[in-house]
Amino acid sequence: MPPNRHALVTGTLFALAAGLVWGLVFIAPTLLGDYPAVLLTMGRYLAFGLIALPLAWWDRTRLAELTRADWLEAAKLSAVGNLLYYLCLAAAIQRAGGPLPTMVIGTLPVVIAVTANLRRDAHGVAREARLPWLRMLPSLLLIAAGLACVNQAEITQLPAGTDLPRYALGALLAVAAVACWTWYPIRNAEWLRAHAERSPRAWATAQGLTTLPMATAGYALFWLWAARDGAGTAGFAMPFGPQPLKFIGLMLAIGLLASWLGTLCWNEASQRLPPALAGQLIVFETLAALGYAFVLRGQWPGWVTGAGVALLIAGVVTALRVRPLPHGAGAP
Repeated sequence: MPPNRHALVTGTLFALAAGLVWGLVFIAPTLLGDYPAVLLTMGRYLAFGLIALPLAWWDRTRLAELTRADWLEAAKLSAVGNLLYYLCLAAAIQRAGGPLPTMVIGTLPVVIAVTANLRRDAHGVAREARLPWLRMLPSLLLIAAGLACVNQAEITQLPAGTDLPRYALGALLAVAAVACWTWYPIRNAEWLRAHAERSPRAWATAQGLTTLPMATAGYALFWLWAARDGAGTAGFAMPFGPQPLKFIGLMLAIGLLASWLGTLCWNEASQRLPPALAGQLIVFETLAALGYAFVLRGQWPGWVTGAGVALLIAGVVTALRVRPLPHGAGAP
């Protein structure tokens, strides 16, 4: 059924909080540019899994309610939405720089909203409230225009002599990241809305617990590969690389804030909002990532970027004014 006003407001605030902490994930590949994307990914989610262990004791009663099928679903979500997504994103940023991955990832609000609406009649999701296509169109166009402005401004800052094959590979990896994060929030929201009695916090912790063995195995395999390949004697000292304190600090911070807290906030939003509307609110992550990027650069955005941000915000405000229709209602 369509969300009431309180659910709409609180769901939006949770989506905003998730976007603010998720924007942090764009920082680590830039600050640790000499670290392989695999190590950044496994380090982040190893930290997430370790942080989830004490939280699991806190939520032990709720976690005990999960069935074997639930744990299998949490493992799938963790593998695709956590490990594979961030591996593709980090590798894309390191190969193509920040602008292109930001541009591609920035299409997520439109891609998720459209995909969620297309899935509304699929088996198991027919009960979801539907956002009418014609009423969605203004917000989607505003968000798309805003992304175009922001990304046009970013692309003009590409350095001369860019390695085009490497840049193209970065673009493909960014597209793969979009595919992962189109599947993840829709599938996650469907599970949460089908299990409204379950705790979003415990579900976030469950995903952290299922991530831990996968990230541990990935970290160990990379360590073995680095030792066999001679990387450990070529200036990259395992297990924590050439900047161990910076690496550990960033991984713990992102593991706690972006992984656990971000997942918790998004789970809370997903239980309150239809997937098509929640998908558009991922634009908060793009806005946060842009803000953090300009802070790191120590500069103000240009007028084209500023116009793009204004259009993005206008698109979000317009999206929030669209009232979902119950299943079976005619499309206006």
